Amino acid sequence: MSDTGSLSRLHRVQHLDLDLDRLRAEEGNIPEALRSARAEQERLNNLLEDTEITLEATDKKVRQQELDLAGTREQIARAKDEQEKNAFDARAQSQYGSRIQMLGERAEEMEEDLLPLREQQRELAEKAAALRAEHRALRPSLGALETEDEARVQTLRDQGEGARAERAELVANLDARTVKEYDMIRKAKKGLGVVEISGGRCTGCNVNLPVNVQQKAALGKLPPVKCPSCGRFLIRLDV
Repeated sequence: MSDTGSLSRLHRVQHLDLDLDRLRAEEGNIPEALRSARAEQERLNNLLEDTEITLEATDKKVRQQELDLAGTREQIARAKDEQEKNAFDARAQSQYGSRIQMLGERAEEMEEDLLPLREQQRELAEKAAALRAEHRALRPSLGALETEDEARVQTLRDQGEGARAERAELVANLDARTVKEYDMIRKAKKGLGVVEISGGRCTGCNVNLPVNVQQKAALGKLPPVKCPSCGRFLIRLDV
């Protein structure tokens, strides 16, 4: 195979690579409907997680308050029992009465403190249930959109199958080191590893090329001539 033919093949590889780049870019262009549905799912997930964390903390507070209230009520019951059994005079009756009153006031305060906590608990439970319902309602439409997008992506990949096969065949018949260097240049230079010379200029960076570089590039020999400015491989297609 001639050097000129090899460089032309490498240029063809680039055409295929650019087409495959375009298809990959299209794969990443997620439809707006799907993007919005995913964003809504994430919003619901975050809200539900925050609500459940707050609800769990509130449940814990309610349980602790209820335990404390139950303990205070037990103390009142014991105090009353002791009063009945042990208070044989007015002084003892007064002491027990004061203690029972103090415990009773404490229990009332606990009951008052529990009211807003239970209300918060109820509201959070209702909010969590509503968010779960929204999440369930979103699933069918999101699932359908995901299925549609999978089909879209598969169609794009099928379109690139021919280009990938042709590229593999071309690369198999090219110098491996040249192909490796081309791939590195293309990766560093916005997808272009091989550029044409047009009007004495590099079409990759638009620099005016020295005559000896143009003449050498016109020969099409390997290894390819590089642009002294941008480092891309140069090819003359008008010779």
